[in-house]
Amino acid sequence: MTRQLLIPPPLHQGSRIAIASPAGAVDTDVVHGAARVLTSWGFIPEIMPHALDRYGSFAATPQDRLSDMTEALTSPRYDAVLCSRGGFGAVHLLESLSKLPLREFPKWLIGYSDITALHCLMSSEGIASLHAPNCRHIAETGGTDPCSQRLRAILNGAPVSPVESATHPLAIAGSATGVLRGGNFAVLSSLISTPFDTITATTDTILFLEDISEPIYKVERMLHTLRLNGTLRRLRGLIFGQFTNYRPTDLYPTVEQMIAPLVGDLGIPVAFDFPVGHVSCNYPLMVSAPVTLTVGEHTTELINPV
Repeated sequence: MTRQLLIPPPLHQGSRIAIASPAGAVDTDVVHGAARVLTSWGFIPEIMPHALDRYGSFAATPQDRLSDMTEALTSPRYDAVLCSRGGFGAVHLLESLSKLPLREFPKWLIGYSDITALHCLMSSEGIASLHAPNCRHIAETGGTDPCSQRLRAILNGAPVSPVESATHPLAIAGSATGVLRGGNFAVLSSLISTPFDTITATTDTILFLEDISEPIYKVERMLHTLRLNGTLRRLRGLIFGQFTNYRPTDLYPTVEQMIAPLVGDLGIPVAFDFPVGHVSCNYPLMVSAPVTLTVGEHTTELINPV
């Protein structure tokens, strides 16, 4: 049964934002720097008890990370949850978090990269979330850059302008309206055929994908999976964000040159080089919300009417 989408309520002066680390370990200075920015925005940041722990490469033990996220997501004390970083480890929490009454106190979940797993959780619960910069970006920019300011505006419930970029030479022009889903390609691919697979069985999706340090052949493999299982032909639109830190090959100098032949016959708008991913310009996107994608001759834009 499809659940009615819940858009978390706007924050206000004095709203509390939990800073949690559901995946990889994070530098203390980064978290405290982001907390100072949130304070300057008029919010009250609270660093969760285990957010600064370290357990191997993880932020804390699975049990402690689960404890922090359970409190952050279900307590009415918090109005939003900022995930400190990605890395790996959010998947450890999915099964337990899915048993919580997440719709009782809907709140913005903020993050990207490995946090894509938690966006899939929220999407499966019918709650919008924010694929957006994490603590390091907010701390290093001081929260004054366009991406951070867009995040601030969304949290405050203020209207935001469309996200725009120059149309890539390999893009496919067109316009489509649908539900925005996606995130880190490797994480999404790992969740196929699980209860947190939010992309392969839908017919209304505008899918956005980004990744880092994935060889071109692995991106090609994941894309073929979506083609062979019929997902690509059920999409309304497709957005390829930033694929970074990969090695060009003799056959494919760029990842876009590999992708283009695999999506050229879908009959939908396809954007490339969109400003989302592991880059300094990682614009916040509202996952699970309705959007309109327009790929024009010179400009590509994504409009969120909510």
